[in-house]
Amino acid sequence: MYEDIATKFFEHFLYIAGATRNVGGRDVDLWDKTDGFFYDVLHFDSADHRRCESVPLKIRSLVGLVPLFAVETLSPELLERLPGFRRRMQWFLDYHPDLAGLISRWQIPGAGSRHLLSLLRGHRMKQLLRRVLDETEFLSDFGVRALSKFHREHPYRLELAGTTHTVSYQPGESGSGLFGGNSNWRGPIWMPVNYLIVESLRKFHDYYGNEFMIECPTGSGALLTLGQIADELSARLCRLFLQAQDGGGRPSLGPHRTMQDDPHFRDHLLF
Repeated sequence: MYEDIATKFFEHFLYIAGATRNVGGRDVDLWDKTDGFFYDVLHFDSADHRRCESVPLKIRSLVGLVPLFAVETLSPELLERLPGFRRRMQWFLDYHPDLAGLISRWQIPGAGSRHLLSLLRGHRMKQLLRRVLDETEFLSDFGVRALSKFHREHPYRLELAGTTHTVSYQPGESGSGLFGGNSNWRGPIWMPVNYLIVESLRKFHDYYGNEFMIECPTGSGALLTLGQIADELSARLCRLFLQAQDGGGRPSLGPHRTMQDDPHFRDHLLF
C-alpha cells in the first residue's frame, strides 16, 4: 500500500515538472532564462476574443521560489527496502523520457550514493539562490523576504483592459485594505516558507555534499555549503524572536511597548 502511494506521488511529481514547462498545453515555460527566475503566467482573451494571449507576471516573490521545495533524496538503503517502488519508478522513467529529462540528476548518485529528485537542475538552483541570498533582493537580517526589495524602486505594473495593476515593495504594513491592514506577501518575513527553504537546502546538501558551494550573501565573496547557508538562514530567522543585543527588544513585536516591556507579555512569544 505504501509503495503504491509513493509511486502515485512520484508520477504526480513528474507531471508537475512537465506542467511548469508547458503551461495549459500552450508551450509556455514558467522559467525566465534572462532573469533566472520562475514567474506566473497570465492567460487572457484578446480584445477581439479570437485568440488567447499570455503575459508573464514578472513579480519576484516567494511564488517563484516554490520549485525549490520539490526536492527529495533517496538513499540506496531505502530503495533496497522498496523493490516494488523502485521497479515502477524505473519503468515510468524509461517509458516517459520527456518527463524524466526534466528532473535533476536522478541517475547520477551523489554524496552517500543518494539519488536526487528535484524540479531544479543545479544551474537553475544556483540562479535562484543568487537572488535568495542577495541583500538587495530577498535576503534580510531576519530571513528571506516574501517580496524582493527590487520592487521598492521598480514596482511591477500591468496594463489590462484599461486598468493599471501595481505590485510594490512594502516592508511592513500593507497599503491596501484587501489584506486586513497587513500582508505576509508584501515584504515581511513569512516564517513557514522560510522553514521550507531551509529544509529544502538541507536536502540539496545531502545530495551535493560539501564540494558544492555558493556565495552567501551574494556579492560578499564568501563561499558556503548549502548546509551552512541553511544554518545562516535559520539564525537570521531566529533573530525575529530573540531579544536584540542592543536592548531594542524582539523585532517580531515591533513598536508595541506593552508586548516589549511588560513582564507579563515580553517573554511569552505567540506562534
